[in-house]
Amino acid sequence: MLPLDRFLSFIKEKNLFSDSDRILLTVSGGSDSVLMVHLFDAAGIDFGIAHCNFHLRGAESDGDEAFVSALAKTLKVPLYVEHFDTHGFASGKGISIQMAARELRYAWFEKIRKEEGYHRIATAHHQSDTTETVLLNLVRGTGVAGLHGIKEKKGFIVRPLLFLSGPEVKDLVADNCIAFREDSSNLSAKYARNKLRIEVIPELKKINPYLDRTFAQNSERFEELEAFLTLQADALRKDLFRQCNNQIIRIDIHALKALIPLKLLLYEIFKPYGFSETVLGDLIRSWNGQPGKLFKSASHTMLLDREVLVLKERNEMPAFKPVFLEKGQSLLQWPGGQLLAVCAHPSERVIGKSPDSAFIDFHKLLFPLELRNWKQGDVFVPLGFKGRKKLSDYFTGKKLSVFEKEEVKVLANGNGEIVWIVGYRLDDRYKVVPETEKVFILERIK
Repeated sequence: MLPLDRFLSFIKEKNLFSDSDRILLTVSGGSDSVLMVHLFDAAGIDFGIAHCNFHLRGAESDGDEAFVSALAKTLKVPLYVEHFDTHGFASGKGISIQMAARELRYAWFEKIRKEEGYHRIATAHHQSDTTETVLLNLVRGTGVAGLHGIKEKKGFIVRPLLFLSGPEVKDLVADNCIAFREDSSNLSAKYARNKLRIEVIPELKKINPYLDRTFAQNSERFEELEAFLTLQADALRKDLFRQCNNQIIRIDIHALKALIPLKLLLYEIFKPYGFSETVLGDLIRSWNGQPGKLFKSASHTMLLDREVLVLKERNEMPAFKPVFLEKGQSLLQWPGGQLLAVCAHPSERVIGKSPDSAFIDFHKLLFPLELRNWKQGDVFVPLGFKGRKKLSDYFTGKKLSVFEKEEVKVLANGNGEIVWIVGYRLDDRYKVVPETEKVFILERIK
């Protein structure tokens, strides 16, 4: 008999899906996926079957497709089949056949789920798959996330057979006379996962016959540990990360150095930004050296800048082209910001001190005004001073990072003089004085 009670209890305990949900079953034709089909059918759950033909084993792949098609027809459930040029896809992307097949099938499963109105996608992973995954991760090197193996639920993917071990699946299929297809590639030890299954795990089971159950229990503990670390990392990011604008985050290096245990927490803190342990190890070795070194992930760049780390998202923005503010124009927009402009009599508005606002003597302006990136050689007279100062020296005094300097815009008068370093400092020559008859007010909207 099929273990329906255990099956349904596991689904309920792990909250995999509700009774009314439609589930898309991913079925290769192997013993585990076919057992999953029979469990869903016996439980009366609404489901459809999705099968991938990767054309990796010639006539054997076509035989798997024919078998799954016949199974779906017998059970009178919807069937979805897709054919893939797996070799061509792998070659085009420079990845392994196994990685290509994984990427192709999960993208297609999600497409079918959306188009056909399924609530979840079910795969037939069992406890022995978790054992293999954890061992494989340990051999290759892993963080805490790699120790919990395969999760029961991740996004729209559910694994309702994780209450069973591999030997239990084999026995259930035999006891219930369930027909299935044997994948000959599973018998080859040339793949790392197969080598573990065929040669390594049997030796480990001589030490612990209940190895799969032990790994499943350990996986639950490691999953809880990962959840705890995630909470700790979230709290540390909230405490240590200071958002300067939409793109730039500043982090105190001394606070990072004080973390215990350093490497573990550093990895968890920067995990959302894609930095590897290798890159973070290089950061630790470098943060007592000269500032200016860059560290990169696929999505972010981090700058070692004196006593802080500056984190910035990598986005290939086109070069900024100057924009112009004409006389009478009330709004100036550019990628990343905008300026609101109004005119007022000195008595109408109280002059504020916000760096995002500028109060300018209108009659000293020559329109159009130009908003541009700052450049080397630019000078201005800082508000409250008499002499000129290079912008580069001003930025050094403000301890701006390379990233922050890249974001700085200046507003130049029609005669070329800088009126305002936007968001930082007004030029003293353009300030409002007692003789000012008309005030030009600019406000930066981030």
